[in-house]
Amino acid sequence: MVFKSINPFSQLLIGEHEVLTSAQLNQKLQLSERAFKNWKQTTFDQRAFMMRKLADTLRRNKEELGLLITNEMGKILQESISEVEKSALNCDFYADNAEVMLKEEYYDTPFKSMSVYDPMGAVFAIMPWNYPFWQVLRYAAPVIMSGNVTLLKHAPNVIGCAKAIEKAFLEAGFPEGIFQHITIDISQVESVIASNIVHGITLTGSEMAGSSVASLAGKHIKKTVMELGGSDAFIVLKDANLEKAATVATQSRMLNAGQACICAKRFIVVDKVAEEFTALFTQKVKLLQQGNPLLEGINLGPLARLDLAEKLSDQLEKSIQQGAKLILGGDRENCNFQPTLIDLVDSNNIAFQEETFGPLATIIRAKDENDAITIANNHRYGLAAAIWTEDRENGYTLARKIEAGNVFVNSLVRSDSRVPFGGIKKSGYGRELGTIGIKEFMNAKSLILE
Repeated sequence: MVFKSINPFSQLLIGEHEVLTSAQLNQKLQLSERAFKNWKQTTFDQRAFMMRKLADTLRRNKEELGLLITNEMGKILQESISEVEKSALNCDFYADNAEVMLKEEYYDTPFKSMSVYDPMGAVFAIMPWNYPFWQVLRYAAPVIMSGNVTLLKHAPNVIGCAKAIEKAFLEAGFPEGIFQHITIDISQVESVIASNIVHGITLTGSEMAGSSVASLAGKHIKKTVMELGGSDAFIVLKDANLEKAATVATQSRMLNAGQACICAKRFIVVDKVAEEFTALFTQKVKLLQQGNPLLEGINLGPLARLDLAEKLSDQLEKSIQQGAKLILGGDRENCNFQPTLIDLVDSNNIAFQEETFGPLATIIRAKDENDAITIANNHRYGLAAAIWTEDRENGYTLARKIEAGNVFVNSLVRSDSRVPFGGIKKSGYGRELGTIGIKEFMNAKSLILE
């Protein structure tokens, strides 16, 4: 079997990648096991030295790596380069902080008691195509700095990125087997999860993928972290700075052509300011320039694959049939999907119920702030949300009522190495980033000395 990389904008074939045989996969697993036996004995200083070299390698090659990202999945070039830079920052962060984060903890007991954090072994990662460098380095930097090793199954359309990341690890001086990408088919996933060499699984992807992998992991009693879908609420209250809210709304919905779990998708606006906000939002979306993602001045590229564009078109068509009003956009040519706004959406509409992965913004009217919170929480996803209000204290109070893993007040929803990130409900469980994230695949071992 061969995976094909197709440039989303030109639809030209840019790469083919053969799937590993069972024997080749087993060799990769065995190498991972051997590498872990040595890697877990290294010091934090030794790991940090290589992790900082990895950050330097990424920065030195950011234009070349950014071009690879754009060619494989279609985001505009500057966004791709910024993704590589953010990945490098994450490497530096964990190089600087992993040792302190994993320091032993002592307890107030009549006897000496403490917890120490030991690495578990190989972590199997299943990662998506939408941020092909950041999603990988987001989990891999803390996993490797903590003394674990990892095997990456990347999305089939970004295998070139997977190979480039592995090459960067080796160039930075990491021994073979610490980070490996494995080109495998879905049918081979269970054999990796079942292997005694693998001790944890992390997945970023769809709700369906998470359910399937979590079931397999449960069958084989393996620890998992799941970062799944999102239908993030962007709540605009009557006292919000509407100009700023509309500017950030455009960025939050259209960044990466709307292909992010934490993109704002449901714009819940109180009736009093709904017309004014919608007009401002529409005006700003109209200014976007869609086209070849390699050209300057273009700020919206194509969707990553033709099937994704077709699915979004189907969701839009059904939403309009169910009563939504088309304000702007709606047309598509191959993977190039026009930035689109729809209004008058209710909770029964498909655009409300499903995750729309692309440049489609859904406007929902709320009677007041309490109604807005109710609408925001009336969903199976709970990844992130944003609240816009000039009353900061009320914003923080309302943020506590939102059912999500991350809530931002008057700001763009984003991930940050210093802050734990993850969701609840059908958006998954467990956390990446921050101190919580680095401890997910560690054995918190209690030591008691009488």
